[in-house]
Amino acid sequence: MPAVPWSRYVLFGAIAAAGFAADIATKAWVFSWPELAGGNVYWLWPGHAGFQLSWNQGALFGMGQGNVWLFAAFSAFAGCAIPLWLFYFGAARDFWLSAILACVMGGLLGNLYDRLGLPAYVWPGHHGDVGQPIHAVRDWILWQWSDQVRWPNFNIADSLLVVGAIALVIHATLVPSAVGDSPDKAGDASSPG
Repeated sequence: MPAVPWSRYVLFGAIAAAGFAADIATKAWVFSWPELAGGNVYWLWPGHAGFQLSWNQGALFGMGQGNVWLFAAFSAFAGCAIPLWLFYFGAARDFWLSAILACVMGGLLGNLYDRLGLPAYVWPGHHGDVGQPIHAVRDWILWQWSDQVRWPNFNIADSLLVVGAIALVIHATLVPSAVGDSPDKAGDASSPG
């Protein structure tokens, strides 16, 4: 089995780090706006898209509220399993799979950072005193068609996770020959470099 090219390590690390940094930076920026305290909305497209702060102690779409530690444990497991599969078991020979899972890793790390309570501040006037960590994901992107048809608030990490999952399904559908073929053949078939 040929070794994973170093370019895959660089690709994976760069995309995952950029996704993580973008998520953490945008959360810190938006959550520093005092005018968003108390559930206020800053509209970019009035009535449809804007910024609104919320805390999510569940998973995607707010499912499983209150199970922060369960989702943190799952994220930590996935954060170890993805690089292991890519680089130890050689799946990173596939360029697109490396890029897709790097997006997933960036999103996973961004939300894990919040679940572990690592941001050492709290939005003023909400959930306690400033400086007390909250073990919940910071969501801030608001999207709705109307007041009755509203998407749950989300963040950059959630976007990376959803786009990564969709891309993973598309990749698995469009590259079915990689499943069951020898690792050399699968890696060469979908690898631009």
